[in-house]
Amino acid sequence: MQRALTGHVVVLHPGEMGAAVAAAAVRSGARVVWSADGRSAATAARAEEAGLVRVESLAAALEGAGTVLSVCPPAAADETADAVLALGFTGTFVDANAVAPDRARRIGERVTAAGGTPVDGALFGARPNRPGVRFALSGPGAPAVASLFAAGSGVTPAVLDEAMGTASALKMAHSTFQKAARPLAALAFALAAEHGVTEQLLDEADGTGSPLAEPRMVAVAASKAWRWEPELHEVIATLDASGLPSGMVAEAAALLTAWEPLRDDRTAPTEAALAALKRPTC
Repeated sequence: MQRALTGHVVVLHPGEMGAAVAAAAVRSGARVVWSADGRSAATAARAEEAGLVRVESLAAALEGAGTVLSVCPPAAADETADAVLALGFTGTFVDANAVAPDRARRIGERVTAAGGTPVDGALFGARPNRPGVRFALSGPGAPAVASLFAAGSGVTPAVLDEAMGTASALKMAHSTFQKAARPLAALAFALAAEHGVTEQLLDEADGTGSPLAEPRMVAVAASKAWRWEPELHEVIATLDASGLPSGMVAEAAALLTAWEPLRDDRTAPTEAALAALKRPTC
């Protein structure tokens, strides 16, 4: 029997994507709370703009909460879940992080053991032909979480099935190409620039829908590389567990580390992102 959601929603944490999802829940009529403990001024500004209720600690945020949305970097997924469960939370816990299916299942097992209802979530950002965030959901509490988001809220939920790990598998399949293709495209642009054939490369890519047709995305990818690189390691783990080759994704992840100096710098020119890929000469 499907457990209905009660109480308010807690978002951990209102980063760029977390704030977008939380704002959609607010627009749909939910009361959404966030914990300011250890968070930055930029996070506070996003939370205020999204209409979230500020409290100063995780314990205060969880008091009376029925649902927790965990939207954090992959490396923090287990720590975030364990911190919530350690405070006695027994509501619906949504792991909406870019983690391997096996990790999503293990987190779900801990939620269930603590008396809660687990949900596996995968978030996909807006693009020109599909505005708004798409939220794939699986696990026992998926339908109830989908009901948090009204039509036109800015988040479109999709319930896949009742199995933990299904939504994460979709995310990993998507990231296998999407997150790996950007650094590989950047490598192609860097090579073209080295030989003076950038315009010709763009001409060949025009109209193909390839990442090679979007040179502006190189700088965007560079600014997000610090988040994409650990996500690709989750992809590698998923491919390995599935008996599929992961070497190409591992090389793409290694490329992303070159962009650490451009972390969150949306103003960096494409040329700087390409130059960062160049190996130093002896």
